[in-house]
Amino acid sequence: MRGGLRGTLLALCALPLACGPADGPASGAGDPGDGSTASVEVPFERYELPNGLEVILHVDRSDPLAAVAMTFHVGSAREVEGRTGFAHLFEHLFFLDSENLGPGGLDRLMTRIGSSTNGSTNRDRTNYFEVVPVDGLEKALWAEADKLGWFINTVTEDVVAKEKQVVKNEKRQSVDNNPYGHASYVIDRALYPEGHPYRWQVIGSLADLDAASLADVKEFHTRWYGPNNATLVVAGDLDVEATKAWIQRYFGEIPARETPQRPTPPEVALDGDRLLFHEDNFARLPQLQLAWPTVPAYHPDAYALDVLSAILTDGKTSPFYEVVVEEEGLAPAVNAFHSTQELAGRFTLTIRAYADTDLDAVRGAVDAAFARFESEGVPADELQRVKAGTETGFYGGLSSALGKAFSLAQYAIFAGDPGFLAEDLERTLAVSADDVMRVYQTYIADRPLVAASFVPRGQADLALEGSQRAEVVEEPIVQGAEAEVVIDDRVDIERTPSVIDRSVEPPFGEAPTLSAPPVWEDALANGVRVLGIRDTELPLVQFELRFHGGLLLEDPARVGVANLLAESMTEGTARRTPAELEAAIDLLGANVSVSSGREAFTIRGSTLARNYAETMALVEEILREPRFDSAQFELARQRVANTLRQQSASPGAIGGQVFQGLLYGDHVLGRNPLGTPESVAAVTLGDLRDFHARTLVPELAAFHVAGAVDHDAVMASLQGLAEGWEGTAPAFPAPPTWSPQRAGLYFVDVPGSSQSVLNIGYLALPETDDGFWPATVMNFRLGGGGFASDLTQELREGRGYTYGIRSGFQGSDLPGPFSISSSVRSNVTLEALDLIKEIVDGYGPGFDDTDLDATRSFLLRTNARAFETLGAKVGLLSDMSAYGFPADYVLQREAVVRDFTVDDARRLAARHLDTSGMIWLVVGDAATQRPRLDALGLGPSTLLDRDGRPVSGG
Repeated sequence: MRGGLRGTLLALCALPLACGPADGPASGAGDPGDGSTASVEVPFERYELPNGLEVILHVDRSDPLAAVAMTFHVGSAREVEGRTGFAHLFEHLFFLDSENLGPGGLDRLMTRIGSSTNGSTNRDRTNYFEVVPVDGLEKALWAEADKLGWFINTVTEDVVAKEKQVVKNEKRQSVDNNPYGHASYVIDRALYPEGHPYRWQVIGSLADLDAASLADVKEFHTRWYGPNNATLVVAGDLDVEATKAWIQRYFGEIPARETPQRPTPPEVALDGDRLLFHEDNFARLPQLQLAWPTVPAYHPDAYALDVLSAILTDGKTSPFYEVVVEEEGLAPAVNAFHSTQELAGRFTLTIRAYADTDLDAVRGAVDAAFARFESEGVPADELQRVKAGTETGFYGGLSSALGKAFSLAQYAIFAGDPGFLAEDLERTLAVSADDVMRVYQTYIADRPLVAASFVPRGQADLALEGSQRAEVVEEPIVQGAEAEVVIDDRVDIERTPSVIDRSVEPPFGEAPTLSAPPVWEDALANGVRVLGIRDTELPLVQFELRFHGGLLLEDPARVGVANLLAESMTEGTARRTPAELEAAIDLLGANVSVSSGREAFTIRGSTLARNYAETMALVEEILREPRFDSAQFELARQRVANTLRQQSASPGAIGGQVFQGLLYGDHVLGRNPLGTPESVAAVTLGDLRDFHARTLVPELAAFHVAGAVDHDAVMASLQGLAEGWEGTAPAFPAPPTWSPQRAGLYFVDVPGSSQSVLNIGYLALPETDDGFWPATVMNFRLGGGGFASDLTQELREGRGYTYGIRSGFQGSDLPGPFSISSSVRSNVTLEALDLIKEIVDGYGPGFDDTDLDATRSFLLRTNARAFETLGAKVGLLSDMSAYGFPADYVLQREAVVRDFTVDDARRLAARHLDTSGMIWLVVGDAATQRPRLDALGLGPSTLLDRDGRPVSGG
């Protein structure tokens, strides 16, 4: 080891209005009393191995976990045009095999460890990460080292061919089959000049992926995957000296590689406006995106540009909301975002307009909004509001060991200092109004831009005048276009020598002792149940006020009232206008939202601990003194109508909602919580008032809170809710029931869909049923075990049919579904369904001791992550109040897992996995795929429209 550096990633809380002590006050929440500002420290040790591997260690004793993040300074920007998508393809390959783990060995190992494992690629870096119980840390480091130094010899032509299909499925799912999925491609091709590596997308093109060869993969590995191009961060409950010894043992002998010099990219400078349009098969609303080139990450001007994006569009007093939304009524919202990367930055303005809106009118409103900004400047309170929100978001990024590991790696690689986070935050907090106006004039005002219009197919006339058609490659549906891939060319591979025996998996360390966090319980005088967990690691508080109800208490003939009430409740109070309420929340560095789901209506939020009491006073005001503003109600109605219109074209959204209708039949839970266009149009303010008075009553309410606030402070903050708030709970509908008559094969036609969305299942168990957890344990190896599950291993890893597939039981105190969900490439719809059916039918009889060992190991060990974040703690409290579970129910379930047997799995599979009694729903291209499904043996398919109604003659 060559030297070392100890430091602290120190987060200073620099806003007196919004700060509290880092570890929480002795009691209550708020100012420590001495006028000091708070800080959150992330101490680290940084050193380098002789082979150039950068190592950063951070000790965090809050949970018995360790996060391992290996980041390589290589992304799609290291590719060349014509060979795009390599960095991302390589990320996929890196998980599959290594000399000592064997094919699929990483997935099997991480399942036994109880790890959360994944990776990601962007333009500038690729990372791989695990979060493991701390006793599995040595195993995780052994595996990461095997991937780094003993991987490439295991890659074969068949492996590359299969994984290319997986990546192409990912592109189809996230880009080709998604509304506005081609937006970044269109903009970046116009924004960045020839030769600039940000000109292409990270996922690459289908043509380039098709052309990728084994030789290309090996060359990419040789160029970029040396230890001297990597940063390894280990964060968590570490024994530092043992961790260092393991890192040296497993990584120390891997030789450094010569890393190529990256050529200097051409300057990003537009010589004039570039106007483009694309007719989108899956869009139902016109969208305008404007983009300007800016500056790279950590450039001094980047911070003011970040603030500018929020000043322009965030909030009801922003110029774009005032002009575009309120005055011109062209769109429900406007979004501005400034993204920075290693080589360049982009400032993007996005407006998804109402149906049939001419985007030239939107562009005119954009110009008017900019003119208003230039005239009014940057109000001091708006600047303070943005900074307060930035600070709260910053703390949220440090709430887990993995979040800290990611931050340390990001700053080490791209800022040159793992401790740069403090300065990063300080730079934002130091931005002045003059800075914001200066960067606006420098990068945005009257500067050349890319203007991209995305319009529904057949509505090209809505695009900006003078726009040119963008060149977008759309994949045709061709049966048999891809050859079936079977990996059978992995023979005895050439072994890479090592000074140690790497075939021997290291042992587990000492098992950590797990315990549930202490939960306190109380109740208000009117019966509202209150549950809390005190956690002082960060000066934050998360909370939710949950009402049992939501969609469940709606009239099935007039659905959408609960959602519109939720949309309206943060639009002012009796005492405050919408803008005044929003400003009051934002200036506290708080976030408060209201949502209505299928079985609950929830007010939730987060705030800096110092401002918890003030935040809760606003929550009380929102609940008890709703404004019911008619103008804001109409805007909410328009937003929901816009969302429903877009959902009607999204294959994934269509599949999810039609599946719910088939599961629940005539029960209200089968309806879309947003309603229908007709029901939303019929809702009145009187309906909202009635639903508020009838369903938001103490008898149905529970309050859950976790963070740097104690019992007394919480109860004091809720006294206003205990006084004068009462009401009787309404009657609930009878529970839903399953009818086998709803089983069968169904098809919803979305012409031109490059993927088929699959939803399979039936209405099964409530989570409160004693059989729910055993059924969940049984399902783990089928489709609940991530990459190691049977469905994933066969459909993704074995055949390349899909990017992902899962199965599972869901429920509440009412029956919920067993479901299998996936998106598969269109031309293997039949093959994928047939394989799913074969796997499910054979699952019980094929379940063996190996499956049982993997199930037990993961489900027992993964509980180390059950209580890590404030969100997880609030979730625990919600389960306790909603279902009557004890505080340690997660740990009590371990007994079920320990006692589970092979016979139990087979018995439960026979009971719950009858494929002939399930719904088989396909959303895709009916012309090419529906006729083929007769071969499934599930009977003729029923053709449904996009609302789930049978099509006459179908």
